[in-house]
Amino acid sequence: MPQESTRPTSRIPNFYQLSVDDRVRVIHERGMLSGEDREALSSGEHTLTISGADKMIENVIGVMGLPVGLGLNFLINSHDYVVPLVVEEPSIVAALSSAAKLVRRAGGFTATSSEAILIGQVQVMDVPHPAKARNLLLQHKSQILNLANSLHPKMVARGGGARDIEVFLHPRQGSGGDMLVVHLLVDTCDAMGANLVNTMCEGIARLVEKYSGGKVFLRILSNLTDHSLVRAKAVIPLNLLGNGRYDGEQVRDGIIIASEFAAIDPYRAATHNKGIMNGIDAVTLATGNDWRAIEAGAHAYAARGSRYTSLSRFYQNNDGDLVGELEIPIKVGTVGGPLQSNPTVALNLRLLDVKSARELAEVMAAVGLGQNFSALRALATDGIQKGHMSLHARSVAMAAGAPPEIFNSVVSDLIEDGEIKIWKARELVRKAQASNVRGNGKDVTENHAEGTGHGKIILLGEHAVVYGRHAIAAPIPLAITARVSDGGTGVRIAIPKWGVEHTLEPDPERRRSFERPAGKLLDTLGLVNKDIDIEVYPKVPRAMGLGASAAVAVAIIRALDAHFSLDLTDSEINDLALEGEKIAHGNPSGVDNAIATHGQMMLYKRGEPPEVTPLSLPKPLTLVVAMSSVESLTAETVARVRRMWERNPGPYENIFDQIDTLTLQSMTALANYDLEQLGDYMNVCHGLLNALRVSTWELEEMVQIARDNGAFGAKLTGGGGGGSIIALCEKIGDELIDAFDDAGYQAVEVQIG
Repeated sequence: MPQESTRPTSRIPNFYQLSVDDRVRVIHERGMLSGEDREALSSGEHTLTISGADKMIENVIGVMGLPVGLGLNFLINSHDYVVPLVVEEPSIVAALSSAAKLVRRAGGFTATSSEAILIGQVQVMDVPHPAKARNLLLQHKSQILNLANSLHPKMVARGGGARDIEVFLHPRQGSGGDMLVVHLLVDTCDAMGANLVNTMCEGIARLVEKYSGGKVFLRILSNLTDHSLVRAKAVIPLNLLGNGRYDGEQVRDGIIIASEFAAIDPYRAATHNKGIMNGIDAVTLATGNDWRAIEAGAHAYAARGSRYTSLSRFYQNNDGDLVGELEIPIKVGTVGGPLQSNPTVALNLRLLDVKSARELAEVMAAVGLGQNFSALRALATDGIQKGHMSLHARSVAMAAGAPPEIFNSVVSDLIEDGEIKIWKARELVRKAQASNVRGNGKDVTENHAEGTGHGKIILLGEHAVVYGRHAIAAPIPLAITARVSDGGTGVRIAIPKWGVEHTLEPDPERRRSFERPAGKLLDTLGLVNKDIDIEVYPKVPRAMGLGASAAVAVAIIRALDAHFSLDLTDSEINDLALEGEKIAHGNPSGVDNAIATHGQMMLYKRGEPPEVTPLSLPKPLTLVVAMSSVESLTAETVARVRRMWERNPGPYENIFDQIDTLTLQSMTALANYDLEQLGDYMNVCHGLLNALRVSTWELEEMVQIARDNGAFGAKLTGGGGGGSIIALCEKIGDELIDAFDDAGYQAVEVQIG
């Protein structure tokens, strides 16, 4: 049985959301950093100085920095590890930590290693009798090993030293005869050992010449360290592999197919193995080891057969689990001058807290397997590029010189725009710095104007509100921004994040369905013949039941109002947005556009005019909004419910009445801040919505996840047929967000009221 870990847990939820200072503080508080190391990181004293660099290599003119990140969640051989990673490529740290988190739930990685043997090669030329020479060298092996060990008695005293020799005969090309090569196998313990082995090879050269009768030429170590093999393994059950779009079998089989591709095709294997080395190289650099040597040995090992192939393999075991295995040569060190001359390396080794070079190699193999699994899972599901976008945008924003106060907004705008380029980031920085924000979300700068519309959740009352009952709705801190500026010819509408870019057809009869809502707004305002650009930047995901279409309409109207000085009232903006909603959804209740316009929690009842009662709470409600990634087409679900109501109105009117009763009773629970009672009403309301046949298996799964993880109540929100659910909580624990994440759903905490 593996020993239980006595280390601090490597599971640190929301670590990526903290500031750098807070990250350092957290790992110090968990006992992973000493006070001195914390101070060194906080002050920057851990970095290599120019004078220190000058002592390491020749012709020094400066020091180049690379980011040091932490791979979290690692459980290897039942021990927790926080893994320092030195890497500049976006997504590696995040993908690796995510993979480690999943494997952790499956019991973690297991890793084994052989002795830390480094190979020294002594090349012998002009051997008169190669076969006889080989036998003589093997007969006098003890004498050769004793001579080698006499050159490094301290290594022998530490339990290492020369262990064995191997002798190989290689035919020479074109000149006949054989080349004889002696392999000196040296256990270098916790040192990298390159200089030590080279010295031993030099020292035994004369003795090798004596017994071989030839002349020694090259005497140098080999970076193909196939006597220092490390193996890592992870077994992942199907229930941990699925997500909202793919079940566990699909993900498992996709990973296995991708693994088989790498095994048989060297072109695929090169990229496959590069993914493994993404993780291993990052640890190698962080711990001051020779990443070039590790790379060379790994790729040589992958090519040792008849063709270059993959270093890992994934397969299905008898229980149907996904099994990942990696075998790779890794020879590293944890002691010695080259490691200790760089203060960051010394700090990283203390943070990693490995007791030997073999333990470090085992950690590196687990990291390589985790990185490989993460890449294959992405390829087998949504594709590798999706996970890179956010982190790539951060790198681009940094390169463009985005200052801290606008950095996150520039990153967000880059992703929304879809043009993640330095020139675009610089343009966003200039605009952000020049902007002059004024009230109600309107912004007028450089001949363009901006407007904002709020996203929404319905706490209780969806669908029934279409039939004259009440609904409780609230804005969420997700919004949509529209920007209007003078353009070229006609009205150009672009929503880069949604892949929309279109010039509006002036004739209403010739417009396609997707351009009709915006076209109606422009017709009503008399702006359809203007030459303008309308760009929309949504932070509300579309078709998730969160009011995106109404928020788009309100944002565009506000931006047009600001650009053309129309002086529209909120009531007029709301009415215009409702007309757009009618085109988009057929028979909307009007609640979405009311929330998008007013941005206030309300009790809403449809009518001419609608009854709107603003609500205020004793304190905000804490909710989790979880999204299924299955698009909710509100027009379809509303139309389907209407068809069923028309066919059999009695039972459906009864359901609408029950939903209305729950909604009105919830007003008392809200006033008293009775979360348990409110949660009960939400649970019953969800059951009634299920009876209306607007729920889906994804929504039901998310509701159950919420309830199993401490939510008072959970229900779908919006039209259903996909989309989102809301979960009411007293406070949000990591367990709930993690549970949605593990099941493949995106979740975000919001407060309303």
